[in-house]
Amino acid sequence: MLFALTILLSSFLLFAVQPMIARIILPWFGGSAAVWTVCLLFFQAVLLLGYIYAHWLFRRLRGRTQSIVHLALLGISLAWLPVFPAEHWKPAGADSPSLSILMLLAGTVGLPYLLLSTTAPLIQAWYAQRYKGAVPYRLYALSNIGSVAALASYPALVEPALTTHQQAWAWSASYALFAVVCGAVAITRGGLDMQLQEEAGPEIPRPPRAFYVLWMALAACASVLLLAVTNHLSQNVASIPFLWVLPLSLYLLTFILCFDRPEWYQRTFFLRLFAVALGAMAYTLSSDFENTTVKVLVPLFSSGLFICCMVCHGELVRLKPHPRYLTSFYLMIALGGALGGLFVALLAPWWFPGYFELHAGLALCAVLVVVILALEPSDRSTFRWKRPEVLAGACLTIVLVAYLGFTIREAGEDARIMVRNFYGTLKVTEDGDETRYARMRTLLHGTITHGEQFLDQRRDRPTTYYGPKSGAALAVRERQLAGPVRVGVVGLGTGTLAAYGRPGDTFHFYEINPLVIKLAHTEFTYLKDSKARIEIVLGDARLSLEREPPQRFDVLVLDAFSSDAIPVHLLTREAFELYFRHLNDQGVLAVHVSNKYLDLMPVVGRIAESLGKSVRLIQNDEDEANAVFSSSWVLTTTSEAIFHAALFHGAVRPDDPRRLRLWTDDYSNLFQILK
Repeated sequence: MLFALTILLSSFLLFAVQPMIARIILPWFGGSAAVWTVCLLFFQAVLLLGYIYAHWLFRRLRGRTQSIVHLALLGISLAWLPVFPAEHWKPAGADSPSLSILMLLAGTVGLPYLLLSTTAPLIQAWYAQRYKGAVPYRLYALSNIGSVAALASYPALVEPALTTHQQAWAWSASYALFAVVCGAVAITRGGLDMQLQEEAGPEIPRPPRAFYVLWMALAACASVLLLAVTNHLSQNVASIPFLWVLPLSLYLLTFILCFDRPEWYQRTFFLRLFAVALGAMAYTLSSDFENTTVKVLVPLFSSGLFICCMVCHGELVRLKPHPRYLTSFYLMIALGGALGGLFVALLAPWWFPGYFELHAGLALCAVLVVVILALEPSDRSTFRWKRPEVLAGACLTIVLVAYLGFTIREAGEDARIMVRNFYGTLKVTEDGDETRYARMRTLLHGTITHGEQFLDQRRDRPTTYYGPKSGAALAVRERQLAGPVRVGVVGLGTGTLAAYGRPGDTFHFYEINPLVIKLAHTEFTYLKDSKARIEIVLGDARLSLEREPPQRFDVLVLDAFSSDAIPVHLLTREAFELYFRHLNDQGVLAVHVSNKYLDLMPVVGRIAESLGKSVRLIQNDEDEANAVFSSSWVLTTTSEAIFHAALFHGAVRPDDPRRLRLWTDDYSNLFQILK
């Protein structure tokens, strides 16, 4: 029970700290979904280091020395507590934040996470030594049960109940308990020099070298598919809050099933499903499925990921070695996971102009299964490539790879430009013709429109969410009645709001993505044509506003949401206090709250109420002929009299009987505002 408790507690803490620390640092790096991907890369890399350490400790040191070394590191790791990042880790520049995130995580949770990572392979190795004939691999299934429990409990129980500081202290106290329990295991087994006992036993042949490569490749393939499917669902299908929990939970569930009871993996059955899953996922990557409902695509890709991971992890279990080589086995699994994370988080944004890592992952998975099929059942050190099932699999793989290549080519055919960086994929498209339809140029982030512009004589006309009756437009126009205005805009897009600029006005844009700034200047003309003075600040808006002196804005427009994801750090009481520090006494804060999945209006209203501000909700209908989208804006101001202007006759006082708990930098709860 002590061995089981240690593994269960370590795996729970291992996965509880991931969403917690990502939630804390997300505001510092612009709220981008890529922050989570880089965090996963860090956790996989440290997991690899932990497995290397466990392998070295178990294979190179004797029993008592193993215990002493591990106890010493457990003691040193307590110096990292509590695991809350210091202020000096906040980024100061606008460079790609990947390296800064990795350094922050290392300095905040590095050694505790490393020692938690060592627990599964090391405790299993000690367990196999202490109890001869026991099956340690089932403890790996137990560790993944703890991981799933942590993932499920964080968004549903932990985040709604505790502030981030309380979460950090609770996790740190739990880690201290883990250090005590793990230390007890090390002490109880340290008196026996079990390494000598193992060496004195019968000689057990080392697994073939090909197995080491296959272990690594199978783990890498599953890791690539996990991250690639997560990216695809959150960027190209729907930015639904907590959606990332679903693929990660399915990924861990396959570990539980395959390592707890190998018979759960019925090879013939799952290989047939595998062929169907690969084909279905590849087929829906075509542009013909861009408008397919979320209710179809999310279950399809989730079930496809589950089947592929069952095959990868089921084959891992089929190829697992004798417990004597257990640490080598887990080391290669961790190496494969880290390589998969490295590919998706760092290499894919550099190599690919779009989210094509899913295409690569599907192709890799198909090729790998063909290699596995070629492995001789009776002599697993050799391969037979002319077997019928191998040839059939190879033919299907060639067809799959060709089709995936076609979908990649198709994805870029309608784009004038398609580029990608840390913050996602941006695509500029152009449609319509001068004889039948109005020609439009569109900026897309994933599948979400971030701006449109007419290419005819109407090119100076504001479109999308900034039509003349939108809340942002009404706020700017009302303030312009008194003379030249100074307008701050959080989120550049195509620069559409600059169309309202007049001589003497100043429009001050904040934009975190340098590619957006480049495209707004080169592909659209709102900024160039504006009669106002245009200023652009590169970097996260909140961090930039914190460093700037009061700007005395007449209007500050907040619309920095990528797809339907929201940077929570822009919707807290502290953030609103900062905004009003930069507004003049008659200034208006306009917040865009249109969202498919979240009801943001009560959040903004509750914060404004706590600050003693007046609030109005303005909604406008779609005007397809003028390329204007329906939108919802919440306007807040210190001066109630502003809302008596004729322009605001359609504004209403928002009403929310739920009385949400106030969002602060230390507390937010997306669950309570889900539509």
